[in-house]
Amino acid sequence: MTVRNIASICNMGTNASALEKDIGSEQFPISEHYFGLVNFGNTCYCNSVLQVLYFCPPVPGECVGIQGPAKEEGKLADVPGGPFPQPCHATFKKKVGVIPPKKFISRPRKENDLFDNYMQKDAHEFLNYLLNTIADILQEEKKQEKQNGKFKNGNMNEPAENNKPELTWIHEIFQGTLTNETRCLNCETVSSKDEDFLDLSVDVEQNTSIIHCLRDFSNTETLCSEKKHYCETCCSKQEAQKRMRVKKLPVILALHLKRFKYMEQLHRYTKLSYRVVFPLELWLFDTSSDAVNLDRMYDLVAVVVHGGSSPSRGHYITTVKSHGSWLLFDDDIVEKIDAQAVEEFYGLTSDISKNSESGYILFYLSRE
Repeated sequence: MTVRNIASICNMGTNASALEKDIGSEQFPISEHYFGLVNFGNTCYCNSVLQVLYFCPPVPGECVGIQGPAKEEGKLADVPGGPFPQPCHATFKKKVGVIPPKKFISRPRKENDLFDNYMQKDAHEFLNYLLNTIADILQEEKKQEKQNGKFKNGNMNEPAENNKPELTWIHEIFQGTLTNETRCLNCETVSSKDEDFLDLSVDVEQNTSIIHCLRDFSNTETLCSEKKHYCETCCSKQEAQKRMRVKKLPVILALHLKRFKYMEQLHRYTKLSYRVVFPLELWLFDTSSDAVNLDRMYDLVAVVVHGGSSPSRGHYITTVKSHGSWLLFDDDIVEKIDAQAVEEFYGLTSDISKNSESGYILFYLSRE
């Protein structure tokens, strides 16, 4: 019987009781909490992402409720990250239980057309929305604080560069930098352009690994025919070679496996349930020559898993690593699993049209 079969026949009462026995104080700190989240109609995409952010060590505790409610006077109290602590705070005397994050979910449904109904949504799109929304609000708060400080000090004519958006903890934790390198095959001039990212989206193939996917991501592409590159040195379009390399690695590397592909003949998206192996340890070394951090060792700390055959039909669950042990979060169900059970989410070796539970977003934490 698989982990998911076990989870499906458990109710929360017996599950909570079993979980409390599994997470004794010797291994798990008394201050740690393991709450399931109520599903308010296809909100598993939201629940799965929230569990990841809660258990990622560098994420500030006040954002996900482990240090009490957010400041009421700030806008952050009303946004994703703010509503989450309120139901959580009252329940914190318990180590396990269930939280209804209704207020949290109501915000995206009000403000973004993508989430304004009860249909299944994409967990990757929600992760992007959540990180960018929190970053925007934090930057706006910092901007207002700066302006208020200028009014108080009477210093209203600061240089324009001082008005650039400040980096937030979102950027400090999740943001990396890519370098898009293009080499003209006529004059050998190399031009480069930097691009920041909060996650990397990689193509997937059958019976491969995430390491192979990352190598493909940075493969050299030849630009010819209609795709010729305009070379500033030659002042004309020339054949060129282009590749993407990592210039700055993030603290948490979020890898999005592009499992949903639009099929022209079907006129819809279908799921690629390919088997893609992702190791518990990942060493990244293929970086640009002027990389800030040339190589870095990462540990897998969370996986958002999609079960089903299409982006609009299916279910999201999450596995996270907490204090050396792995836990499975399936909405309101929480249970401890073996590290080997994570291998169940690699995907299928054949019959890729079948429903499968496969890794969709991987989260790797840097050891540095």
